[in-house]
Amino acid sequence: MNDLPKHFDAAHKVANFPSIRPSVPERTLGERRRFRTIWISDVHLGTKGCNHELLIDFLDHTDSETMYLVGDIIDGWRLKKKFYWPAEHNDIVWRILKRAKRGTRIIYIPGNHDEMIRPFAGMNFGGVEIMRAAFHETADGRRLMVLHGDEFDTIMLAHRWLAFIGDAAYHLMMKLNNWVASLRKRLGLPYWSISRAAKHKVKNAVEFISKYEEVVARAAAERGVDGVVCGHIHTAEFRDFDGVEYWNDGDWVEGCNALVEHFDGSMEILNWPEEVARRDAGRHDVAVTVPEAA
Repeated sequence: MNDLPKHFDAAHKVANFPSIRPSVPERTLGERRRFRTIWISDVHLGTKGCNHELLIDFLDHTDSETMYLVGDIIDGWRLKKKFYWPAEHNDIVWRILKRAKRGTRIIYIPGNHDEMIRPFAGMNFGGVEIMRAAFHETADGRRLMVLHGDEFDTIMLAHRWLAFIGDAAYHLMMKLNNWVASLRKRLGLPYWSISRAAKHKVKNAVEFISKYEEVVARAAAERGVDGVVCGHIHTAEFRDFDGVEYWNDGDWVEGCNALVEHFDGSMEILNWPEEVARRDAGRHDVAVTVPEAA
């Protein structure tokens, strides 16, 4: 009970967070790309693996009526071991809370790395609704179950200690990933994830992902919904299991993906590094084709 005043004080600070000026100013880009719904997950704020630069760019170029934060937005596991919170991570929180203030419905479904937020399910902080799971109805009437997905991870459920060891190894890979990304950026090359490429090559990882997708889709079918949206395994994907849709919105550590719903109910996985590359190429083409003055 003694911790309650601290929690309410923290909630008050969250509610007033949008008034703080971000270190990376929000870009005014004219008309943003608008969607009916956006899903993002596995941001892992509080770690060096979080690709804050691409996520800030995504948030500054898009908008939606509803936004789902599908777990592991904050990495409580890593923050317990070593506190790491650069100004850009504040900027991401600022942008999300600013959306809520502008009228976007924000639904936060905590995952395993931010499980410390799960006890607050049913509460609202700064316009952000905390839920353990949600059901979303698309514009064309499909009913989708939305949850982080760690509930279906057998390693997480049966061998929690092994999950922590795997987490440590994963973050070593992220350090290598950051080094490669930094080198490619200095060389003027587009973003590329070595960890993502390795995951798709390793047989055991591919088998685990495939099994995980099947288990999650089966659980959705048992609940009588048309599909499921989840995160957790850092692999953006769409699969159809006998009429049950499986959507994974990816992550912002390796792939840097988001799942979006258009206003007609159709859905699409965006790979933001590819979107940025196309945008930059378009600017280059415009610059090349501008006719010289007479």
